[in-house]
Amino acid sequence: MEAGFCTTHRVGRDQVVQKPASIETSSKGAWKRVRDMNRAPLVLLYLNVLIIATCGLVYELLAGTLASYLLGDSVTQFSLVIGLYLSAMGAGAWVSRFVADRVLARCFIEVELGVALVGGFSAPLLFAAFSRVEVFGVVLYGFVFAIGLLVGLELPLLMRLLKEHLDFEDLVSRVLTFDYIGALLASLMFPIFLVPKLGLVRTSLLCGLLNAVVGLWGTYLLRPLLSRRGLTGMRVRACLVIGLLFAAFLKADALTTLAEENVFGHPVVHAESTAYQRLVLTKTAQGFQLYLNGHLQFNSLDEYRYHEALVHPALSPIESPRHVLVLGGGDGLAVREILRYPSIESVTLVDIDPGMTSLSDRFPPLGELNRSSMKDRRVSIINEDAFIWVGRANGSKFDGVIIDFPDPGTFAIGKLYSTRFYRLLRERLNESALITIQCTSPLVAPKSYWCIVRTLEASGFHVRPYHAPVPTFGEWGFVLAAIGPIPDRLLLSPNLTGTSRFLNDDILNSMFELPPDLARVETEINQLNNQALVHYYDQEWGAWK
Repeated sequence: MEAGFCTTHRVGRDQVVQKPASIETSSKGAWKRVRDMNRAPLVLLYLNVLIIATCGLVYELLAGTLASYLLGDSVTQFSLVIGLYLSAMGAGAWVSRFVADRVLARCFIEVELGVALVGGFSAPLLFAAFSRVEVFGVVLYGFVFAIGLLVGLELPLLMRLLKEHLDFEDLVSRVLTFDYIGALLASLMFPIFLVPKLGLVRTSLLCGLLNAVVGLWGTYLLRPLLSRRGLTGMRVRACLVIGLLFAAFLKADALTTLAEENVFGHPVVHAESTAYQRLVLTKTAQGFQLYLNGHLQFNSLDEYRYHEALVHPALSPIESPRHVLVLGGGDGLAVREILRYPSIESVTLVDIDPGMTSLSDRFPPLGELNRSSMKDRRVSIINEDAFIWVGRANGSKFDGVIIDFPDPGTFAIGKLYSTRFYRLLRERLNESALITIQCTSPLVAPKSYWCIVRTLEASGFHVRPYHAPVPTFGEWGFVLAAIGPIPDRLLLSPNLTGTSRFLNDDILNSMFELPPDLARVETEINQLNNQALVHYYDQEWGAWK
C-alpha cells in the first residue's frame, strides 16, 4: 500500500474503501463525495478503460499499417511498431509512479487530452510526411513512442483513482477485463469497419475524439478532486480539443487528398480505402495513374506496353486458347488483352479485393480503358486469396495463366511467388498450358527477379525470362513458364496482327534477348519457410527510396 493511505472503512456489505489521508486532509471528504454523488460514475470509469484500450490499440494498428504502406515489409514494420509501442507503454507506466495523489485526477484528464491530440492527428500528419521518405521513419516512430508513453500513463492513473472504490483483487480483474475487451473490439473493428468505412485518417481522428470526450467527462466525474480554478481551464481545453478534432474529422477527405497529392505530385481524382488496401487515382494531362498503398500500378499512357507484354507471350503460341486464369489483375487490363482472342470461352479472374475488381464501376475512365472487360459475360470474378483458391480448385484446368500480382514487398504477397504456390498451380494446367508472370525490374532488383526464375525452375517448370521497356516503370521483367519445353521462336497470334500497339513478331522475340546488365545472378529459392524473395525485394528497392 502506498504511503499516505492509512484508513480503511467498510461501505455496504462487501465493498472496502481505502481513504487517502493526504487527500482527505487537503480536500475533506473528496473521495466520499465522488462515491456518494452517484453509483453511475463507477460504471463510467470502467467505460473509460474500455475506450482507452480500444483507442490505444487502434493507434498502434494505424501506425503499423501506415508504415507498411510506405516502407513495405509489413511483418518487419508491425514488429517494430508493436515493440516500440509496448516499451513506450512500459515507460509511461513507470513515469506514473511520480504523479502525486493530490494531482492524480488532473493529470489523468491532461493525459487524455494529450492522447487525443497526438493520437488523433497521427494519421493525418503521417500522411503529410509520406513525401519526405528520409524523415518519415523518424516521424512515425516518434508518434508511436509518444502515443505509447501517454497510453502507458492512462491505465495506472485510472487504477489509482479506482482503488478508492474496490479491493485490489477486484480492481485488477475488472480493469484488465475491460482492457482486453477493448483490445478485442479494436482488432475486430479496425479491418472490418473502421478502415473500409472511415479510412485511416478519419479512424485516428475518431479515436482522438473519443479520448477527448473521456477527458471532458472526467472533469465532471472527478470534480470533487479538482480545484475550481483548474476545473474551468481543463473544460475549456477539452472543448477546444474536441472542436479541433471534429473540424478535422469533417475535413478528413480534404486533408487526405492534400497529403496524397503532395506525395504523388498530381491531383487526386479518386481515392478510397478497402478492407485490403488504399486505392488512389491521380490525373495528369496525358492520362491517369493507379496507386495501391502508395505504389504505382499503371499509367494509362503506356500501360498497353506492360499488358501486351504480360498476356500475349502466353496465349499467342496456344492454338485457340479457350479457358484462361488471371491471378491478380483486378483492374481488368490484362482481361482486356485476353478477350482479343476470339476462341476464348471463359476467363476466371481471382483477386482478393472486391473494391479493386469493382473500381471501374466507380471510376468510369478505368472502364473505358479496360473496354468494360470486367462486365463481359465470359468473365467470372472470384474475390478470394489466390493461394487458397488455387489450392482447392480441384478439377479446374486452364490453357493459359496470367499472373499479375503486385510486387513481392510483403510476406502476404511473397507467398504467391513461392515453390508451394507454383506446385499447386501446376495442378491447374493443361499439358500445353503456358504461364506468364510479372516479376519486377531485373535492372533495379536483379536478385528479386532471378529468385522468381529459380523458384519456378525448382517447382518443375521450364522457364524463359524476358523483359520489356515500359516508360513509366523503366526496364520491366517477366517470365514465361510451362510444364513442357517452350519453343525458341514465338509468333504473335494472327488475331493481333496489325492491331497491337506495341508487339509484333520481331519485338516479341527480342524481349527474350537479355543484355549483359540483365544477366542471371545466383539467389536462394523462395519458400514459405524463408520468404527469401521479400528480403531481396526490400533490400534492392529500399536502396531506391
